Amino acid sequence: MPQNSLSLYPKPIKFGTDGWRGILGDDFTVDNLKTVSIAAAQELHYRSKKDRKKQIIVGYDRRFLAKEMAEVVASAIRGCGLQPLMSDQPVPTPACSLAALQLNCLGALIVTASHNPPEWLGLKIKGPEGGSVDESFTESVQRRLLVGGITAPIKARNKLFNCRSNHLNTIKEKFDIKNIISTLKDLKLKIFVDPMHGSASNCISDLFGEDGKGLIHEIRTNEDPLFGGNPPEPVEKYLSAIIQKVCECSSANEKVMGLIFDGDGDRLAAVDEFGRYCSTQLLMPLLIDHMAKSKKEKGCVIKTVSCCDLMSSIATNYGLEVLEKPVGFKYIAKEFAVRDVLIGGEESGGIGFGGHIPERDGIYTALVILEAIAQDKTLLGAKLNSLQEKFGSVNYERMDLKLANSKFKEKIEYELINNPPTQIGDYIIREISLIDGVKLRIDDNFWIMFRFSGTEPLLRIYCETPDKNEIKKSLLWAEEYILNIQNHE
Repeated sequence: MPQNSLSLYPKPIKFGTDGWRGILGDDFTVDNLKTVSIAAAQELHYRSKKDRKKQIIVGYDRRFLAKEMAEVVASAIRGCGLQPLMSDQPVPTPACSLAALQLNCLGALIVTASHNPPEWLGLKIKGPEGGSVDESFTESVQRRLLVGGITAPIKARNKLFNCRSNHLNTIKEKFDIKNIISTLKDLKLKIFVDPMHGSASNCISDLFGEDGKGLIHEIRTNEDPLFGGNPPEPVEKYLSAIIQKVCECSSANEKVMGLIFDGDGDRLAAVDEFGRYCSTQLLMPLLIDHMAKSKKEKGCVIKTVSCCDLMSSIATNYGLEVLEKPVGFKYIAKEFAVRDVLIGGEESGGIGFGGHIPERDGIYTALVILEAIAQDKTLLGAKLNSLQEKFGSVNYERMDLKLANSKFKEKIEYELINNPPTQIGDYIIREISLIDGVKLRIDDNFWIMFRFSGTEPLLRIYCETPDKNEIKKSLLWAEEYILNIQNHE
């Protein structure tokens, strides 16, 4: 349940890095959802081209009341004189993004809170090209919310379609899955898949079909709105079950790895054959290398400001342009419309590809990783180690500090921007970036970044160091620095 007591007064509806989220029954209510859905649908219609169908895809994940809330969204869309086209089952968010693009719809509205704790619910808005809408769109939605209106929701039987199958069939067409299966079986690899009770459950099993038996082993596929007691976020502290399975198999001299999806299937992490947790910081360098070297593909590499420097090193080695953007895939998605993009990724596990849709897709990313392993007939951990031996190691961690109230946030933000430190311990700060939050750079592969969460009362502290022994010291310095600001009157 929520760690903080519920608010006794209405809260303003605010959009974060990817849509609007809130605590179910507190700020995320039927009335608020109707209002937001109407404003979002009207804005999608207002910005649409004349040849677009007057349809909006409606999807939902496996959270408590998600399907019922999706029915509310559909009723709100009908009230705007538009037609909802609703998924017939819980579905990964990228499936809805893909459907909006393929079916020439106005966009998609998906009821999901992604990786947030079980008591949260939210609404993601996707544009007609399948990507997350940008800030100008959400600002327009918020203006519509302030103005209000007289549009009333209309209940009716929804037109349903198999959004999940459409997504999986499209992915099948883009990979030689039979060859991937054959090669991975020849390697005698065992792959554990953990969808964390979310809407990506059984997607890999269904993609691989009967041929994947003995290769794919899915865990935690049952519907559980409490997600086993932890948020469905693919970070190491919530993945003890799959890490234990991988380590047990590895101890028995089996070749093994793990794939993990977040609650709505748009993000991914992995566990290699050594039981090592692999975030985007390790996986995206591998993907850049595979696509540029093995597949000879070109295009820009886009990374958010919180991503490791190894991504830039590998991209530069292949003569690829690198762009650094604020946190939030909407900033990456925006670039898909104006340039050729090879790959775009963010620290939290979201990766998108120019040859697919301008959106994160955990299922698609998993197939690219397996394709890379099959291509070189080399296990994940061995591939990662080889890359780091050539281009440099990744020593990266993130710390989340919970904030007591907004007063502390304002105080910390003011000090970081107006009175930033000049050194970290004995190291002089060479450069300060304000692309998103405050990033203090000491050298290549050596920096600390402070950034407030867009959806939770947290200060996130990111750190990369060239020496793994430095990372704990650097994070300890950062924590003490923030506490000193809070305690200083």
